[in-house]
Amino acid sequence: MDRIKELEDLIKYHKAKYYQGTPEITDLDYDNLENELKNIDPKNKVLTIVGSSPSGSKKVPHDTKMLSLNKTYKIEELMSWVAEHQVVSTYKIDGVSCSIIFEDGFLTLAKTRGDGSVGEDITDKVIWMKNIPSSVKDVNRFEVRGEIYCNEESFFHLSQEMETLGLEKPMSQRNIVAGLIGRKENIELCRYIEFRAFDIIEMNLNFSLETEKIKKLKALGFLPEEMVLHKSEKDILERLEETQLFMSEGDYQIDGLVFSFNEIKLHEEMGSTSHHPRFKMAFKFQGEAKNTEILDIVWQVSRNGILTPIAEVAPVELSGAKISRVTLHNFGMVKQYGLKNGDTIQIIRSGEVIPKFMEVISSKKGEIRIPKKCPSCEGPIREDDIRLRCDNQNCPAQIKESILNFIQKIKIEDLSSKRLDELLRVGLIKEIPDLYRIKKEDLLCLDKVKDKLADKLMKAIDKSKSTDLATFLSALGIQGGAFNKCEKVVLAGFNTLEKIYSLTIEELLDIEGFAEKSANEFHKSLESKKEVIRSLEELGFEFVELSVKDSPISQKKICITGTLSRKRSDIENTIRNNGGIIVGSVSKNTDLILTNEEAGTSSKFKKAKTLGITIINEESLYNLLGD
Repeated sequence: MDRIKELEDLIKYHKAKYYQGTPEITDLDYDNLENELKNIDPKNKVLTIVGSSPSGSKKVPHDTKMLSLNKTYKIEELMSWVAEHQVVSTYKIDGVSCSIIFEDGFLTLAKTRGDGSVGEDITDKVIWMKNIPSSVKDVNRFEVRGEIYCNEESFFHLSQEMETLGLEKPMSQRNIVAGLIGRKENIELCRYIEFRAFDIIEMNLNFSLETEKIKKLKALGFLPEEMVLHKSEKDILERLEETQLFMSEGDYQIDGLVFSFNEIKLHEEMGSTSHHPRFKMAFKFQGEAKNTEILDIVWQVSRNGILTPIAEVAPVELSGAKISRVTLHNFGMVKQYGLKNGDTIQIIRSGEVIPKFMEVISSKKGEIRIPKKCPSCEGPIREDDIRLRCDNQNCPAQIKESILNFIQKIKIEDLSSKRLDELLRVGLIKEIPDLYRIKKEDLLCLDKVKDKLADKLMKAIDKSKSTDLATFLSALGIQGGAFNKCEKVVLAGFNTLEKIYSLTIEELLDIEGFAEKSANEFHKSLESKKEVIRSLEELGFEFVELSVKDSPISQKKICITGTLSRKRSDIENTIRNNGGIIVGSVSKNTDLILTNEEAGTSSKFKKAKTLGITIINEESLYNLLGD
């Protein structure tokens, strides 16, 4: 009984500190306290507490309780929960949850999560925040839920303004959000805070899929967290890997992923406990944090010309690995925290992710050292907001990193970074296409390269010309062109180089996963790569159009909406195998809508009716295909 009481007090204390923005222990340590109490006293009421009691005077009840999330750190548990269901995922932002009410087309109320049942009125702060429309083209009463947070760039400028105003310098991105929404003065500083929506509760609109909610939020003018639809275990594992990279290199803080069943019907069937919905699951990465000393700060140049500060630190062991180098993110982070040799900092490593700087524990006296010229080409550098940038396109580091990225993505075996350095040094390679202009006698001139190794390298280079189009595109280093994005482009019907050359921004916006900003960035970057693509094509890369079965739906763009009788992934495979193209939204270019709805209450169904698009059900589809 004494241990139960001790655990109750510890959980309540640390939960309150977390929601005040001043956590004293890691998420993992807190979860261990909850798990211990669950094992001793599984029905303990403290385990059902959501959030912390609002401290302000303006308390507002929630129409629908804002619950916490069930979570796991184990992939096996996540996959067991997913089972045969289709799921979607979004980043789990490490910020402060917020609920916003709209009535008659106008924002009328915003509130924190509070204890889940009652939150604090923060309407006066929210009107300053980014990505929140003050009015919308929808007169229904609805509620939008999301997370408020501060990204690296905004945090840098906010910190400078707070110092100018004589206010205490903020110590972290998450803490400053909780601090600003609790302030009674200088509320205009909330303009540095952003809001990302993850849910909409609307009485007069019945959604059938989670993905439809995201499209509705975009249509209303909100910025939703990017939602990824998963059709297989492989998709989920790739998403987890990409998330770990974002945790280390992303411009705002996340601590995992939130998975949801895509079918709203399942939400209604499964319901919720008093603590969490059964149709959602948070996946978090086990992390370990330690303090260490900065021995030196070196600056590396990326293939995009950005100078990234790397701290060489006194070696420490984290998550089973000895760590001696840690990313410091960007120039703004170094300047904001005054990072220099001799500072003691806290670093964290979650799972296999790259170690990451978290905060300064103690600071040495002295000035920070910022490079005056590019450490690679010794050319001029410029401040680009929170980054330092070298604009010299002939910068050796940028050229090398671009070529190395291509080698690694296209999988040219045995061509290491060290070997590439030598090829660059002797002038055999100056750009990506030069890899395919090398002759065997060129390789034999390199250090320690004999006849057998030269043959092996030539064979590996030649073999890499035969690859799928999605891998080829992702290897080019297109901005926002990770493999999963390039794969979506190819699967949307842009499966030859000719189609890639003619790809437009409007067509990208029709592809699931592309928003206006990402579509523009992808398109602009792709345009800059066309000369390289054409050179590689001339050097032997060949991409032929995928052979597809000739059928009544060949090359037809088909959008699926609503609940289906068969697994969605099976139906999508049937469509693709018969030459059809799956699209995520309805537009004038859509050929067919596949749905079992008769009345058609979904936004996709209504839009299809307005545009005069043919609507068919599953039975009609299979009759059409002779199945």
